[in-house]
Amino acid sequence: MEALKKLPDGSIHCCVTSPPYYALRDYGVDGQIGREATPRQYIERLSGVFAEVYRVLRNDGTLWLNIADTYCGTGNKGNLWDLENPDGRNGQKVSLAQRVAGCKQKDMLGIPWMLAFALRNMGWYLRNDIIWQKGNAMPENVKDRLTRSYEHIFLFTKSRKYYFDAMAIAQPIAADTARRYMAGRGTGHKYAGTVPGQEGIQKINRPRKPGDIKESDISPYRNCRDVWLINTVSYRGGHYAAYPPKLAERCILAGCPVGGVVLDPFFGSGTTGLVAAENGREYIGIELNAEYCGLAEKRIGGACG
Repeated sequence: MEALKKLPDGSIHCCVTSPPYYALRDYGVDGQIGREATPRQYIERLSGVFAEVYRVLRNDGTLWLNIADTYCGTGNKGNLWDLENPDGRNGQKVSLAQRVAGCKQKDMLGIPWMLAFALRNMGWYLRNDIIWQKGNAMPENVKDRLTRSYEHIFLFTKSRKYYFDAMAIAQPIAADTARRYMAGRGTGHKYAGTVPGQEGIQKINRPRKPGDIKESDISPYRNCRDVWLINTVSYRGGHYAAYPPKLAERCILAGCPVGGVVLDPFFGSGTTGLVAAENGREYIGIELNAEYCGLAEKRIGGACG
């Protein structure tokens, strides 16, 4: 909050971030978010952070917010001990969510939607709930529910109209899709029976503006869907929850113009900054844990504070 308040109004093009999840990890730093006594207090603290993000974001800016849920009664974490993290795989041995007012044991708390609705009530436009599907999700030793394999990425905006480069993250259409599309054209049509890339059809290479596509052309790309299959990746640094660079890349390519500024107020090991720098964007990272600042500095160079 102290660092955010130093940033000028409307100075940020895009925010891509993943705050600490409620009651799931202990990062061992005074003042950390995620260790509040109740979910309500957690949501209130995050709302304060994103009120500042709202202020520093340009009117055409976007916020991409990765968040996951917590169960009530997750209990003792002692069985997750390992050699690399003697305090438990999540940095904690006893969860704060053993008892939560208003929830029964084994209830999901609904943290992602609590936060989404709180931000929407603050004035943010809630534009997408993107499902990050993990093809290599961690196994869970549970027999009375399904194994969790996804997290939420909420797309928020300040305004009804905002910067969004759909073609930057467009996905190739399948050959069968193109054939089915062309089969719908009558035999008298000049492009009947052809598919994108064949003679008679101009193959479009990620057009940058609407005028680049003629009405008679078929783009070989489709709009990106709201379920993203992206595997988690290992990170050898001492950070429990670094998200994969491909995840940050999609958000940055779609939400920030080249040369723009990307903000991550929960910088961690610097994944957002690394991806921003690799793709011709500037970045500002804010991190409470000095150890993680060191990790980020090694990954991407420069000063981190």
